[in-house]
Amino acid sequence: MDSALDEIEFLALSANRVETLRVLSHDAYTRRELQAEIDASQPTLSRVLNDLQTRRWVSYDGDTYTATATGELVAEAFTNLWDTLDAEADLREIIEWLPTEEMEFDFRCLTDATITTPSQMRPNAPVQRILSLLSGSEQVSIFSYAFNEQSLDIIREHVIGGDQHFTGVFSPTAVDAIAQDSMLRQPLQELVAADGAEIRLHEDRIPYAVTIADDVVHFMLRDEAGVLQGAIDTDNEAVVSWAREKHAQYWQNAAPLSSADLRK
Repeated sequence: MDSALDEIEFLALSANRVETLRVLSHDAYTRRELQAEIDASQPTLSRVLNDLQTRRWVSYDGDTYTATATGELVAEAFTNLWDTLDAEADLREIIEWLPTEEMEFDFRCLTDATITTPSQMRPNAPVQRILSLLSGSEQVSIFSYAFNEQSLDIIREHVIGGDQHFTGVFSPTAVDAIAQDSMLRQPLQELVAADGAEIRLHEDRIPYAVTIADDVVHFMLRDEAGVLQGAIDTDNEAVVSWAREKHAQYWQNAAPLSSADLRK
């Protein structure tokens, strides 16, 4: 264990060692090519290569350097660790509001996700993010415990305009909140009556606020008090596949909502 930790520390203490091993794990390089690739001085590169050769992670044939089989193994493992920690650092600020127990995919899939949080200058940034996705999408699907006014307006406009198709599955309380508002009831009725839209109600509370806008999955994140804390979206194929499957499950077990229902 101590020996393994020593090796991890050896790499972690030098970004040049990590980058050199990563580069050489993909191809062979001359010293000049390698120096240009990692942007290190000759003395630094010499020390790095000597250290890596001592551990037999890098070999030299008199012309080019390349990673050995064990060097490739270490490079892959350390790169995965690096990516995981990098993703965790980004997700740390919003992870407590993600329904992680319900999300059946590897969280490393969120490594390249776009995270949007409110700020003093842009307190409504997460909402603006989803509105921009909705405005540019031809196919929108939602499964959610909430349906906000801004999303309703944009979806209704695009569906009635004929350039968007919408399928939404909501917890009953999400639709009730809109139907009971005299200003929002009519836009909701117009959306439900439109040819390009269908809304269904799931009898149980849906634990997510998820929108699939074409090939992007967007999560709206709120705390227990319902206060908006952020949003995260990704086009990762595994997350998109999960979201579509989950939407289909909720859709299958939900009851259609009609305009007549909203007049009751």
